Amino acid sequence: MSHQTGIIPSPDLEKFFGSAKDGTWRLLKIDIENERLHLTESAKPEGTFEQDYQKMVVRLLEDKKPCYILFRYDSKNSMGYEWLFIFWSPDFAQVRDKMLYAATRATLKTEFGGGQIKEEMFGSVKEDCSYHGYLKHMEARSAPAPLTMAEEELQIIKHNEVNAHINIDTRAQTMQGVAFPLSAEAQDALVKFQNKQCTYLQLSLDLQGELVNLAKMANVEVGDIMSQVPTDAARYHLFWYQHTHEGDYTESPVFIYSMPGYKCSIKERMLYSSCKSPLVDYIERHLEIPLAKKLEIDDPKELTAEFIYDEVHPKVNVAKQAFAKPKGPAGRGPKRMTKPK
Repeated sequence: MSHQTGIIPSPDLEKFFGSAKDGTWRLLKIDIENERLHLTESAKPEGTFEQDYQKMVVRLLEDKKPCYILFRYDSKNSMGYEWLFIFWSPDFAQVRDKMLYAATRATLKTEFGGGQIKEEMFGSVKEDCSYHGYLKHMEARSAPAPLTMAEEELQIIKHNEVNAHINIDTRAQTMQGVAFPLSAEAQDALVKFQNKQCTYLQLSLDLQGELVNLAKMANVEVGDIMSQVPTDAARYHLFWYQHTHEGDYTESPVFIYSMPGYKCSIKERMLYSSCKSPLVDYIERHLEIPLAKKLEIDDPKELTAEFIYDEVHPKVNVAKQAFAKPKGPAGRGPKRMTKPK
């Protein structure tokens, strides 16, 4: 899902694209300036793909500014030379810049020619975009496709059947919840969320098809979260909470389960409740996204910036309450003085 911003290539860049694909150029660096895409760096090939990559790419990456890099392979397809598209979005860049570059990414690919882009990479630290990072990316691309939740569940069941040792002391572990498989679109969206290519995902259940579907993907700020939550249907939400805590910028992944009370059917309430735990487990274990907080709400108005901050960073009460002597029963009257005998 792309989010268009209206930013287009400058006339000079459009003209350059028309003549840049004949093999003359090895590298193009493109930035957004004055709401236009501009070519800010270019380089001609000096050696092999590997030699030029190691020499040219990392030095162009700025610590606090995103950019796009198009790096030419030595191979060709039916449309000409093939290219590697690198989207650099450093952790310490301004949130507005990150969102702007993420939303303009699809436009640049279209203007350049998506048919000539062989591979895409995303990087938030320089190691991601180094040549070693590129090799790791290619290794991951050639690895077997990840299993769906249903396939993982079946694999666990088969493993337990083979390795079961049953006697009078055997205790069976019961499965918590119902694991609906993820649709292909939902899986792709979760990978994009994992790579911080979007800040917000909304997932829904297809009760008839028994699937977890993608309902919405966007780049939103914390103040806009409540407006994304439907008031007449249950949903799961994932949100990169971008904020400053104790002077440090941080991004915390937050899971939100919204259930608008009895506006939903009993079947919907039961299935959303049952599918929540397997989905959270898949996000944390399979995608390795360490959720900072898991929230359950019934009213979107609860999701204020203050509420989310307090949930992610709960206040610690270090003051110990002094022991309070309990009061005696009421109505005893004043103490009486007794004379010694």
